[in-house]
Amino acid sequence: MTLIVGIDPGSKVTGYGVITVAGSRQQYVASGCIKTSDKKSLPQRLEEIFSGVSQVLEEYPPDELAIERIFMGRSAESALKLGHARGVAMVAAANKGIPIFEYEARKVKQAVVGNGAASKDQVQVMVKTLLELQDNPQKDAADALAIALTHINTQFTLARMEGYPRTFRKGRIID
Repeated sequence: MTLIVGIDPGSKVTGYGVITVAGSRQQYVASGCIKTSDKKSLPQRLEEIFSGVSQVLEEYPPDELAIERIFMGRSAESALKLGHARGVAMVAAANKGIPIFEYEARKVKQAVVGNGAASKDQVQVMVKTLLELQDNPQKDAADALAIALTHINTQFTLARMEGYPRTFRKGRIID
């Protein structure tokens, strides 16, 4: 059984989701949000994110961590703050020797919902359905669970493909 932690970083709210996987079976373990105070400075909020992610990794020691890859949104300042939050989450995992995998938001939405431009509400509903949850998880936690699901499915697909020829040209295998 493998334990995966997904992280949806944010300077105000960082979502996390924990899933176990055994073969092709995925099971929800936990999820939640690390919320920071607007009244604190950016360095103080980053320390809260680092401490919160470290605590999650202590409570649910994962085999792997999946995190959203940074993207350039409307504002360069927002992208930089997101990058800082993402960085401290990655350092928390790296300090524990946990392998880190990155996924673009559009690819996560495509993998979970089937539409790279899906809304947070659509991601929530699909995560609830896929993990057979009673209620919708919080939006940022649902995003983190979606990142973990994307990682599990990506790794499962790669494992199935292992041993298959990787390069073809004109119908012929090239090694």
